[in-house]
Amino acid sequence: MNHMLCSWLVGVFAVVLGSSAVAQEVGTAAKFPGTVGLQLYSLRGIFTQSPAKGLKQTQDFGFRIVETAGTYNLPPERFKTMLAEHGLKPVSGHFPYDRWKTEPAKVIAEAKALGLEYAGCAWITHKAPFSEAAARDAIAVFNRAGELGAKEGIRVFYHAHGFEFHPHGDGTLLDLLITGTDPKLVSFEMDVLWVVFPGHDPVKWLQKYPGRWALMHLKDLRKGVATGALTGKTDVANDVPLGTGQMDWPAILKAARESGVKYYFIEDESPSVVEQIPQTLRYLQSLK
Repeated sequence: MNHMLCSWLVGVFAVVLGSSAVAQEVGTAAKFPGTVGLQLYSLRGIFTQSPAKGLKQTQDFGFRIVETAGTYNLPPERFKTMLAEHGLKPVSGHFPYDRWKTEPAKVIAEAKALGLEYAGCAWITHKAPFSEAAARDAIAVFNRAGELGAKEGIRVFYHAHGFEFHPHGDGTLLDLLITGTDPKLVSFEMDVLWVVFPGHDPVKWLQKYPGRWALMHLKDLRKGVATGALTGKTDVANDVPLGTGQMDWPAILKAARESGVKYYFIEDESPSVVEQIPQTLRYLQSLK
């Protein structure tokens, strides 16, 4: 691993684990402006029972920034206050596609109330298989939302979920989504598992569209799981601690840095998430 990447990992993951030595530069290192947080959907079981318990667990892991996936029936202003009470800053959030399509201004208003820099979604409502028509509809939805977000200082993004890799022309429908959306208004979030599971290489996609990937979900796929399916669905038990699955994390993180990814969120959907997140953090801290 090269020196720049090693310097970044040391700085980032020392902060994630609560090091006070770099508390003034949360999630950053001198040679790499990356930041690592938690996608709160990882702890959805706890949050559904008690948002306060979910936030306390997030805080106890050592995270300082988060990506939201709803506010659990709380007003966004109240949820933002609760996050702050636990030392957490929400920088990104997911909202349902149908809301982006029918009430984008309200979504942007909620994102602003939460204090988000990025607002997006992780699933385009569609009838399987995903089609060119559905992709073009989504392009119009995201470009319009991007215009509204830009006026409020919020960047709109889309999180691909695997089904977008259906062939289209010389590429895929994900190529169409990326090239069809305005790069001045719309960014993308790469969920590494949802690139590998359909049978693609995250490094190649990061290199193919530099500057378009602003966010990344750090998620590993269990060894032995077959890839190539375009369903956008897999068993949550296939989510394993980083470093124990199929992904080449040093290569992916190096390409992500070079491509311009700004924020990284650990997302673990497994039933053993509370046990697995500390394993993931130890792995990331150990990278050399």
